[in-house]
Amino acid sequence: MVFNSFVYFAFLAVVVVVFWHVAPRHRAAVLAVASAVFYGWWDWRLLGLMYAVVGANYIGVRAMDAARSERRRRAWLVWVAAADFGLLGAMKYYDFFARSLCEALTLAGGARIEPRLLGWVLPVGISFYTFQLVAYAVDVYRRRLRAERDIVRFAAFVTFFPQLVAGPIERAGHLLPQVGHGRAFRADEAVEGLRLVLWGLLKKVVLADNCAAVADRVFAAPEAMSGADLWLGALCFAFQIYGDFSGYSDMAVGSARLLGIRLTRNFRLPYFAATPADFWRRWHVSLMLWLRDYVYIPLGGSRRGPLRTAANRTTVFLLSGLWHGAAWHFVAWGAWHAALFPLDTALAKLRAPALLRRAATLTGVLTGWVVFRAATLPAAMAMLAAMFRPDGFGTTALSRLPIVYIALFTAAEALARPNENPVARLAELTGRRRALRWAFYYVLLLALFALGGRPVAFVYFQF
Repeated sequence: MVFNSFVYFAFLAVVVVVFWHVAPRHRAAVLAVASAVFYGWWDWRLLGLMYAVVGANYIGVRAMDAARSERRRRAWLVWVAAADFGLLGAMKYYDFFARSLCEALTLAGGARIEPRLLGWVLPVGISFYTFQLVAYAVDVYRRRLRAERDIVRFAAFVTFFPQLVAGPIERAGHLLPQVGHGRAFRADEAVEGLRLVLWGLLKKVVLADNCAAVADRVFAAPEAMSGADLWLGALCFAFQIYGDFSGYSDMAVGSARLLGIRLTRNFRLPYFAATPADFWRRWHVSLMLWLRDYVYIPLGGSRRGPLRTAANRTTVFLLSGLWHGAAWHFVAWGAWHAALFPLDTALAKLRAPALLRRAATLTGVLTGWVVFRAATLPAAMAMLAAMFRPDGFGTTALSRLPIVYIALFTAAEALARPNENPVARLAELTGRRRALRWAFYYVLLLALFALGGRPVAFVYFQF
């Protein structure tokens, strides 16, 4: 069940009505059942795996919380984290590392070895709910919260359907108290949620899907493209993945708001970033906060000198790349973003103008998206070499319509600051002129059908 489908909106309407009409003590159960239906719509066979993980974490973390000695608490934490990461590693990374090891041995001069591969299908959302569960276990271990005793509430927290398959990655301290809350329905929150859903749907259907048509064509045959084609393809993918992922996040936050639940804001105009660090404070915020709190700071953060800081930062970005996919070009993408930090530091020491640093940041991010999107690392290197060849720019014969959408959506979100939701901003500006406001809503709904591109699967579902 995907967000940009009539099935999802019918499902969401039913859940919202039932949720607000049952007694507060039953609301967590409604969310747990709804989440099971939502996830089982993809493949009901994956429900058993997900609930086995939920059950193991529920038991393990409760045992850890009840343990009296620090040694036993630590042992339970290690058991829970090893089980979670072990399952994720087996399903997502075993085949990748097995192939890589055999290829390395072959290059070293040994006999060719054919690895034994598992060939398992990657369950949708497993990277997201694994990180959410590990954060919960660590927070209980650090005594920042107590282990949840209600198994239904716990299951609803882990499997909450708006953010289950592509985030944002929520902390238990933020989401658990909201699950099954006893608050009364608020019309203003519901309207805010609908506006977020509408804007997210526009970003996915109009911006991302139209950009995908050009990006897919360029990345399918980059050797046949001019330099201008390659730059256009890279730009289109940059806004495809932004419209796709931030649009999903907007719809997730909006769907949750209809249920009186507030999720973490995951995007803050990332392409307006002034520096690489600023970009990562704006892009996939929940993942970077997770890596900061559970990897970077425990490694020492920036407290142990510049070399250790650089090493810790590189570790974070390599893990970020590997989290996105089991392939070397994802690892290279993470390494490239780590390398952008010292480059920006050098520009700062040279007192480069702020505009130059912004341009360098955007160019670095755009270059990184080529590495991210390419099928292989050699393909990415070949495409980048062609993009930066002085004599190979040429002209483009591809559709330039996505550039119009990019400009319109970027301008709309920039003008709508600080909430960055143009639909909500226009509602504020129209005040009591309801007819004008509703006319605008109808125009946007018409745009969904008239301007939408060919439907493309959400990019982050593969992670």
